[in-house]
Amino acid sequence: MKSSTNKFSLILVLSICFVLVFCETKAANYSVDFYNGTFNFSADSSIIVATPLNATSETVNSFYNTINAGNYAGLTTALTAYREKYKLNDWIYYQLIRKTAELLSPKLKNYSQYTLYKWFLLNKCGYDARLAVGNGQIIFYVKNGEDISDIPFFMVDDNKYMCLNYHDYGKLFQQSGAYKPVRIAIPEGVNSFSYKVTRMPDFKPETYSEKDVDFSYKHQTYHFKLKVNDAVQAIFANYPGVDFESYFNIPLSRETYSSLIPILKNNVKKLDQKKGVDYLMRFTRYAFLYENDQDNFGREKRLSPEQTLLTKYSDCDDRAALFFYLVKEIYNLPMVALLYPTHLSMAVQFDKPVKGDYLIYQGKKYVFCEPTPQLQDLKVGEIATKLKDVEYKIVYNYNPSK
Repeated sequence: MKSSTNKFSLILVLSICFVLVFCETKAANYSVDFYNGTFNFSADSSIIVATPLNATSETVNSFYNTINAGNYAGLTTALTAYREKYKLNDWIYYQLIRKTAELLSPKLKNYSQYTLYKWFLLNKCGYDARLAVGNGQIIFYVKNGEDISDIPFFMVDDNKYMCLNYHDYGKLFQQSGAYKPVRIAIPEGVNSFSYKVTRMPDFKPETYSEKDVDFSYKHQTYHFKLKVNDAVQAIFANYPGVDFESYFNIPLSRETYSSLIPILKNNVKKLDQKKGVDYLMRFTRYAFLYENDQDNFGREKRLSPEQTLLTKYSDCDDRAALFFYLVKEIYNLPMVALLYPTHLSMAVQFDKPVKGDYLIYQGKKYVFCEPTPQLQDLKVGEIATKLKDVEYKIVYNYNPSK
């Protein structure tokens, strides 16, 4: 009788241990709709870490020590595999990490904890990301060597770290000296982060809508049904002011490209090169309504070519980038971007001599092409009267041979 009782007790203990082990190691499954794909991942219970609402160096260290000892490898492996499968640029990949962190720790529930997950995942996926705390805030930086003009940064050993989340604090964000860096060495976090977007995601076709666009050229009206996707706005919502080369070379998504570029190519195929560029210049100038950024957004904001096609209003920066993209895709001609004190314009190097005003840059002749509405109806080779005596600088030189 005693032996049977002992066996029963042993079985009971083993069963309880099995249940405890199972509960401790079970993972929750998540799914993220991410543009043209779905990111599925499991998060082991060992990486679900609760933290206080206000981060300190101590709470950051505690979070890291706990999650770093947990079973996070499956999640980071899934993230990196998804990045490789869809060939995501760093900025697009960061949007996936943001969505992942949001599922693990909702931003509105505990912003500090949400930021800690982004920081941890970005590091474990190979990027050198840093944290600083102060004033009840947690500030998130990433190593970046590019020319970014409008977001805070700090320097460490001659390396620049750009702030990824200052916009979340708005006017509450302080100067960098107000925040104390949290010094945690993460072996995997070694790579620089890039803001260059050289490939847009392939959004699901059903997520596009049609936008009617009309413009007149040589007494003929042209109609376009552009396919546009509001998800593009979300991608660039907090995108910083990158250098002009990076900005001008942001491409269109596949569906938007297919709804515009082949039609433009067909419309200009019977025109000589000068008239074809003139057509593209006037399309960029007159097919969309103009409004400066202060009135439109309350601040300076550059739109990618696809955003310019999507939004109701755009300004000179946006027109210059769109014009550049169209000329590059259809003619692939050398171009320069001209930055005036309050204006951005373009000049094009044609294959054959073209009459009109021009500039000489590096021994080559570039003819002025104004893609933004002016008081005068400018032709190829004409400059607005108000700009003729205004100094400018070349901020981008596109040479197809390079």
